[in-house]
Amino acid sequence: MVDLPPCDDVCGALEEHVRRFFSPRRVEVLTWDVGPIRAVNPHFRVLRVAPAGPGGLWEYVSTGGWAATAERDDGLEFVLSTPVATPWAVELLAMMVYYHRGGQLGLGHTVPIGEPWLPGSRCDHLLVSLPYPFGPELELCDVGERHVEFLWLLPITKAERDFKVAHGQEELEQRFEAAGLEYWDVDRGSVV
Repeated sequence: MVDLPPCDDVCGALEEHVRRFFSPRRVEVLTWDVGPIRAVNPHFRVLRVAPAGPGGLWEYVSTGGWAATAERDDGLEFVLSTPVATPWAVELLAMMVYYHRGGQLGLGHTVPIGEPWLPGSRCDHLLVSLPYPFGPELELCDVGERHVEFLWLLPITKAERDFKVAHGQEELEQRFEAAGLEYWDVDRGSVV
């Protein structure tokens, strides 16, 4: 186990930030005990936010990701949206927080996940993006001297990832906007 600062103040403030943003939706605290995440980051939790209504999206939000850069005054947390409740979303967040240790991830990075983000999808990469569906009210949370940013994990295809590498994230996002991207649609095709 690694030596991390106490979680009480930071974890509690981040959870309160997420609960306040998504109020009055139901929020559950989940953990992931499979694999190495708990050994390297015992603070890791996921807040699963129930949909606002029928047909709405489930939001999965990491808390504890900030500890990946505990020696600094900044940190990252991640948000993933799904059309169904699934433990796979918790595992994906565990993978991202584990990979982020030491500050490996940031805005614009893509991570291959080795399989579809949900069964049947062509999207097998996650793009670390600004949380466009949620806006700046969710994106930023200051806890004392620590500045924590919530970034969105957008499922993308390998072709979209390759396009981003060749043409830049802004060009890819313009393609998403022009296509009216329904990022939650498991069956969506590539925009490139």
